Amino acid sequence: MDRLPDSTQGSTMRKYASEAGLLRAARQGPHGRSLTARTAHNMSASALRKKSDASLVRKVPFAPLRPVLANLQEVFLGTKLAVLFPAVPLAIAAQCANFGQVWVFALSLLGLVPLSERVSFLTEQIAIYTGPTVGGLLNATCGNATELIVALFALMEGKIEVVKCSLLGSVLSNLLLVLGTSLFCGGVVNLGSDQLYDRTQADVSTGLLILGVLCQSLPLMLRYAVSAGEHSVAADTTGLDLSRACSIVMLLAYVAYLFFQLKTHAQLFEPQDDDGEAEEDEQAVIGFASGLFWLAFKTVLIAILSEYVVGTIEPTSKSWGLSVSFISIILLPIVGNAAEHAGAIIFALKNKLVPLSVIVAWIAGIQMDLDFKLLETGSLFVSVIVTAFTLQDGSSHYLKGILLLLCYIVIGACFFVTRQPASHANNNGAGLSLPTGTSSAQVA
Repeated sequence: MDRLPDSTQGSTMRKYASEAGLLRAARQGPHGRSLTARTAHNMSASALRKKSDASLVRKVPFAPLRPVLANLQEVFLGTKLAVLFPAVPLAIAAQCANFGQVWVFALSLLGLVPLSERVSFLTEQIAIYTGPTVGGLLNATCGNATELIVALFALMEGKIEVVKCSLLGSVLSNLLLVLGTSLFCGGVVNLGSDQLYDRTQADVSTGLLILGVLCQSLPLMLRYAVSAGEHSVAADTTGLDLSRACSIVMLLAYVAYLFFQLKTHAQLFEPQDDDGEAEEDEQAVIGFASGLFWLAFKTVLIAILSEYVVGTIEPTSKSWGLSVSFISIILLPIVGNAAEHAGAIIFALKNKLVPLSVIVAWIAGIQMDLDFKLLETGSLFVSVIVTAFTLQDGSSHYLKGILLLLCYIVIGACFFVTRQPASHANNNGAGLSLPTGTSSAQVA
């Protein structure tokens, strides 16, 4: 082939560079912000991903089959957690063959780990095509798909305490375990120096968490105030009505937070990556239609395994000698947040799932309130306070991570030794617990 003249080559290179610059500008938007809507959840989960080996696909002699195989390779083998995928069909087979409820529970938990990570990956891929607003909403919704689906199945089966404990455990896991691990590992790698981060994001998240703790504490405080005779209420369902009102307030706060994050102050939530890495992360490896298909498929698998987990949690609790509260608060959230444990500093908010569950229960005619009882509410309150003090100065070191991890261990040990009475296993929170003989004086 004849070699192009130098002038022609230079013109061609300038043309390609110009087109690349226009493409980069179009993807970044008018204000220079990335349109992929990457969140902390996606940034942390990306640490578990690995590049697929395209050489194996190119060796396939049938050319039309190569794109399909490449797609399957990205979806199933593009993660370091791919070794856990066999647990998914094994869990389904164990359930169909009545192999044992404990085995079904254990295999379902293992299968949910890679599925959760892959859902995060797929939502990030779809976000590249949809832009920042839709992509951010997808990340906010599907990023918590596992916890949400488990909560909905437990809710439909009337296992209110499982719902409450699993959602509470999700908050505690992110505040103490995930954040503590991130601070500890980052501090160990950077001994002798502090790691800096943007205090604005931490302040906003802390404010929302404090609002969430207030809304979840009010039904508990109301119940104790009525039981002590300090106040009276119009009806014994006032606590349930207060819980629903607080849930609406928390959902409104979350909508305001999304508008703040995605629209008015999106620049505050931009990931601090090198330019080269950001460009590499923004490249889509699967198509839009393919991403939607696999997202729906993975969500169905998560729904199936979540139903298995909810249905076998009580027999597993008896077999393992662990309380349902411990399994719901410690084990389930660790599985749901497994992909996040590989990241740097993250501050994922899960409080939005709690009010959403109350609203869904309200629509379904199930009486679920926000009364998380004294031990659970106290653990959440102290965790938020400890996290707020940890993040207040905008810097981190390994000692902060150790303190958060120790707080999580202590709370886990507390729930490990507790045994919930059978009469409260599926308490539906129908109303306030009024002391005998004084209800007439306290209920107007």
